[in-house]
Amino acid sequence: MTAHLSTGSLFVVATPIGNLGDLGARALETLARVDLIACEDTRTSRTLLARHTISTRTVALHQHNERAASAALLALLRTGKDIAIVTDAGTPGLSDPGAWLVAAAHAAGIRVVPVPGPSAATAALSASGFVAGPWLFAGFLPASASARRKALDGFDLPWPIVFFEAPHRIRATVDALAARFGDDRELLIARELTKKFEELVRLPLAEAGAWLDADPHRSRGEFVLVLGPRTQTREPDAEGRRVLDMLLDALPTLAARDAAKLAARITGAPRNALYAHALERAGRRRAPRSAPDSDDA
Repeated sequence: MTAHLSTGSLFVVATPIGNLGDLGARALETLARVDLIACEDTRTSRTLLARHTISTRTVALHQHNERAASAALLALLRTGKDIAIVTDAGTPGLSDPGAWLVAAAHAAGIRVVPVPGPSAATAALSASGFVAGPWLFAGFLPASASARRKALDGFDLPWPIVFFEAPHRIRATVDALAARFGDDRELLIARELTKKFEELVRLPLAEAGAWLDADPHRSRGEFVLVLGPRTQTREPDAEGRRVLDMLLDALPTLAARDAAKLAARITGAPRNALYAHALERAGRRRAPRSAPDSDDA
């Protein structure tokens, strides 16, 4: 849909994730000249704006009112008003409010203009040293242990994965990562990025919990975790395959996933590789036999 010439523009403005000096010149110019700034928390944004003597009017746009507030903002955009959207830190729409309003603006034919800048995800990834062709931004994991385990089952990928985490869940999340991905990966823990007590450490995933426990201050602040890619491809050893085959032969109704999990616990072989072996075995059993040669008929 083509935007009408009389409509305003919606500027998606990234703001500092800690150090207020990271706000770029283009972001400053945009925030100073728009007609209105939609903020995740107006009090937080006013501190930033006051530092740069910007007096643009602000309104609240947070996770609890985004859909309702978006209607009024779209109406203003249609009258030709320019609006900027910001969050408390980083880029709107990335584990922060903003995506709903941006999508609605696109649907209404309103021009959307990104003003890129600070991002906790890319900052941590750039400082991780993990070679990143493809990489995945996963945001926050679910709070409950069962939902977190289920979510991690979908992240067995051969490239870096970036997570956000809160201080009260950091230990549980590190434990869940270690339980799910074992000892063949490394983890970057980035704490309080760009702030006074910034701390980054890259270490084997299996050692991450002990690192947090070594100093109570290490579990404070805001966290970005970068899970490194697999360092090696592991195949199930002969004992793991043998036990898996025994389980499937003795218990034909046992699901392949459950059999692989049990065989992994018994032998220590990688569960994913055992599961792949179980699926391959099931495929062989289901494959139709070839028609006999005429000489053998």
